[in-house]
Amino acid sequence: MRLRVRLFVLLGRTGDRPVSGWAWTALILFVGWAGYAFGVRAAVQHHQTGDAGFRGISGRPGSASWWAGVLFVLAMTGGAAAPVAALAGLGNLPATGGAAVRWAGLAVTLVGIAATTAAQGAMGASWRVGVQDGEHTALVTSGAFALVRNPVFTAMSVTAAGLALMVPNAVAVLTVAALVAAIQLQVRVVEEPYLARTHAGAYAAYTATAGRFVPDVGRRRA
Repeated sequence: MRLRVRLFVLLGRTGDRPVSGWAWTALILFVGWAGYAFGVRAAVQHHQTGDAGFRGISGRPGSASWWAGVLFVLAMTGGAAAPVAALAGLGNLPATGGAAVRWAGLAVTLVGIAATTAAQGAMGASWRVGVQDGEHTALVTSGAFALVRNPVFTAMSVTAAGLALMVPNAVAVLTVAALVAAIQLQVRVVEEPYLARTHAGAYAAYTATAGRFVPDVGRRRA
C-alpha cells in the first residue's frame, strides 16, 4: 500500500495540482538512455576495437549534412530541456490527455530504450556516430537489420516520441521534430551515399530487401 501511494505521488496528480514526477522520470530516463547510447556504448566500442566510433559532424557549414549534425545536437539538448522546462513551470500543450497518455509514453520510452540498446549491440564493430570517407566497415544485414536498414534511428525516434508523451510540452514537440529531420538528412544525404560508395552492389541488393526505417517501406524498387 505504501509503495502504491509513493508511486501515485511520483507519477500522478494530487488534487488539481500537477505533480512533477513525470518530468523527473522523463529526465532520468533520457539521461540514462543518452548516457548509455553514446557514453557507455562508446567506451565499450573503444575497449573492443580501440576506436570509440565518433566521427562527428560532416560537411561544410550550411550544407545538408552539416545541418543533420546540428539538428541532432539540438534534439539531444531538447531531450533534457523538455522535462527541465516542465519542472520550471512550462505547461503541457492543449488536449494532450491525462495519466493514460503519460503511462503510454513511459511504455513506449522503455521499448525504445531497449530497442536502441539491442540495435547498437547488433552493429558490433561497425557502430559509428557519423561517417568518415575512405573508412570501410562491415555491412550489417542480420537480426533487426534484415528488416530495417536503420533500426538504431528507428528506436531513437520511438524513445523520443515516448518521452514527448510523458512531458507533452512545446519543447518536447520541437525536440521530436528536430530529431526526425536530423535522422532523415543523416540517412538520405550522408549515410546512404557513403554506404553505396563503400559497399556498391552489396548495399544495392540490401536496400531491395530491407526498409529504410520500418519493414518494407523505403526498399529500392526495380
